[in-house]
Amino acid sequence: MSEKLVHAIQDDYSDDYSWCYGCGRLNEEGLKLRTGWEGNKTITVYTPRPEHTAIPGFVYGGLIGSLVDCHGTGSAALALYRKNGHEPGDGVEPPRFVTASLHVDFLKPTPQGVPLKAVGTVEEIHPKKWKVHTEVFAGDVCCAKGEVIAAIMPKTFMKNDS
Repeated sequence: MSEKLVHAIQDDYSDDYSWCYGCGRLNEEGLKLRTGWEGNKTITVYTPRPEHTAIPGFVYGGLIGSLVDCHGTGSAALALYRKNGHEPGDGVEPPRFVTASLHVDFLKPTPQGVPLKAVGTVEEIHPKKWKVHTEVFAGDVCCAKGEVIAAIMPKTFMKNDS
């Protein structure tokens, strides 16, 4: 799995909101997860690092949770952005989402040293909330399934310029 996103939604987030441990491009210690479109599905591809080990040979479940979480909020941003007539790289700042709910089911142990691919299906459930169903694959094996309810980031989260 050598997929590489040319342009992800996180590439367009303003610097003020690019610090998330999971998907913040400016967080030097973070995962730098990137989410984009693959047809009508969303994808995030990430290869776990050695420090993401649960037991030798297997990935820590918390990393899988972070992957589902940031993939969910990024997918919701992509969906609303597209609904509003935009695509990543348009030069228009995309909407930002926060996680209202996160659920992960672990189906099989996730092997270390294999790129993981999160594949999402997005549905609008309210003008300010989106549900993202995600499957996480290691190769052809689905290791986890998750669901995120993503809510548009409240204005109280945004930088106060006063």
